[in-house]
Amino acid sequence: MKIVTVVGARPQFIKAAAGSREIRKEHQEILVHTGQHFDDNMSDIFFREMGIPKPDYNLGISGGSHAQMTANMLVAIEEVLVNEKPDALLVYGDTNSTLAAALAAVKLRIPVFHVEAGNRLGTLENPEEINRITTDHVATLDFCATMDSYEKLAREGLADRSHCVGNIMYDSFLHFADLPWTPNILGLDGKPVEVPDEFYYMTCHRQENTYSDEPLTEILSAMESLDAPTIYAVHPRNHERALRILSKEHFSNIILTQPVGYSDSVHLTKNAKKIVTDSGGLQCEAFYAGVQCVFVLDFVVWPETMVDNRNQLAKADRNDILEKLSKEQKIDPLYQPFGDGHAAEKICGIIRDWEKNK
Repeated sequence: MKIVTVVGARPQFIKAAAGSREIRKEHQEILVHTGQHFDDNMSDIFFREMGIPKPDYNLGISGGSHAQMTANMLVAIEEVLVNEKPDALLVYGDTNSTLAAALAAVKLRIPVFHVEAGNRLGTLENPEEINRITTDHVATLDFCATMDSYEKLAREGLADRSHCVGNIMYDSFLHFADLPWTPNILGLDGKPVEVPDEFYYMTCHRQENTYSDEPLTEILSAMESLDAPTIYAVHPRNHERALRILSKEHFSNIILTQPVGYSDSVHLTKNAKKIVTDSGGLQCEAFYAGVQCVFVLDFVVWPETMVDNRNQLAKADRNDILEKLSKEQKIDPLYQPFGDGHAAEKICGIIRDWEKNK
């Protein structure tokens, strides 16, 4: 088959690294990059490091409101689909790129395959919830990372199109975790950063935690008081705010860096004492690595990780974060809710069966 795959954001690049490797063994893949994440260290570095094929189309669409971004992507992706006439479209996750691609395809009667389907937060106040619900319901095949996601789709009447294959990000994590590591981490000034022997690892990018100085100051205040430095990989839109807070508060136990490549992130995760983040992907990677995580948000993204203090919700509050970090986790080696690291192979097998029986 000819399959058009649409990606646009960092988590999708990580998933596509495993997905494209398998898809191209049997099918012709046309890769479309919407441009939602466009900085070198948010986009190009992942293609280089992870061996992702160069996009056949780069739409260069980023910025603007949710409506503006999604609308521009919808128009541009429709043009690609009309030009390429694929047999199917494949999308990952729940970004605006995912929604735009799914809508463009289904209106052209092109089957949609949705990887990482069935995740639910239970609130439409989260814009990604709208994206994932809509995509799941217009898709022909929904591929779920966990049984919890599959069961949620079954309750919505989508069991006949849904398949639990495991988390495709686990495929990529296992691949890169076993490779040697030579750190390539840059500070905000562009100079190399030396990784301390002991450190905490932090990311923080969501609007809820960065809309003003107050929540981010609370988070950084917690990290400042820990017994080892914190490596904080800063999203490009938060550089100025992070620098201002560190200067104003005279924080000296926090190392600000540019966003890191996937190999660096995997190895920072593996070697960190503990992790503080508001990233859905990083909390899973912490779980894979057996490193305790504190997730700074008001809702659970991956309920499978919220066991035995392995991942805990915290408010953007210094005392709450420190209280959660003080708890010890317990790891059950038999508890593996994200599959066996072969999700991409299973996805391609199900697509093969679907193609035969359609």
